[in-house]
Amino acid sequence: MGAIPTLIENTRLLNLAKLTDSSIAEYGPYIYLGKDGDNIHVLSPTLNTPRDILAGAFPESFDHNSRNNYLMKELDIAKAAARAGGDIAMRHFRKGVPVRSKGSAEDGSQQTYNLVSDADVETEHAIVELIRKAFPQHAFLGEESHQADILAEHLWIIDPIDGTTNFVHGIPHFAISIAYYQQGTPICGVIYNPARDDWFETVRGQGAFVNGVAARVGQQQRLDEVLIGTGFYYDRGAVMESTLGAVADLFRQNIHGIRRLGTASLDLAQVGCGMFGAFFEFQLSPWDFAAGRLFVEEAGGRISTCTGAPIPLALSSLLASNGSLHEDVLGILSSHFLEQPG
Repeated sequence: MGAIPTLIENTRLLNLAKLTDSSIAEYGPYIYLGKDGDNIHVLSPTLNTPRDILAGAFPESFDHNSRNNYLMKELDIAKAAARAGGDIAMRHFRKGVPVRSKGSAEDGSQQTYNLVSDADVETEHAIVELIRKAFPQHAFLGEESHQADILAEHLWIIDPIDGTTNFVHGIPHFAISIAYYQQGTPICGVIYNPARDDWFETVRGQGAFVNGVAARVGQQQRLDEVLIGTGFYYDRGAVMESTLGAVADLFRQNIHGIRRLGTASLDLAQVGCGMFGAFFEFQLSPWDFAAGRLFVEEAGGRISTCTGAPIPLALSSLLASNGSLHEDVLGILSSHFLEQPG
């Protein structure tokens, strides 16, 4: 194969090398993964599989290791993985998928409301395998089947379908959430709602973006100016009662309303986009908030536990806000929040 004319595009969303030679043009754009001997490894987002292209296909002046102010290789891969996962999720969403319960209630009986489907498992597998091809030494923490040291040097935290209950009931409000952490610190994240083709992405120190537009939290200074989001974990005992008590007290502050939309990653994105003045939940798993917490912070907001402590990468309470309202909401939540054992 001779030299291939190459057009290098630098955009905020992807750093792609478009190979225009007729013999491979059908495969679409490629994302550079790395060089091994005479071969350059690239990722085709259209095929979601790596392919080898002769090194001569790229001009000598193309610096594959460079990063501009908006891009990083990890974000490119996260987006390609989210797209691949979203394609699987939407295929199941359109045709329906068998669902089963994966939890037990406090009395030992089977929970009928902590749901998982084959779509969750298949989506997580596809996401992990795609990222692993690019970063074979990295660790993975996923909701369905992957466990890892939360302080790993390179850790991917994945919720393959956040909002499974919405998903199985045909409600198009769910998301693929993928975050990349280094030794416990969030570096970048993607939240993707494939039903609406909405993208929320963020890189530490470089801001938060929704569908390519910079996102910022709202500027409201009073609780009577905002909507507040909340969620209910799978506990339907004391945690549920505490949440309802907090909601009642928030209503007494004349907030505009409460929204319980059932997808924590998107709830956090809505704080970052200024739709919610705050969002809280008394129990969340790390895959629920791993990407969203960075999105909120990069959009100018504040995030903590419901007692004001830093968020751990563990089962935790969570409060996200526009910053200005954080202490006001904390004051209300603190009288209702129950510390969970262990």
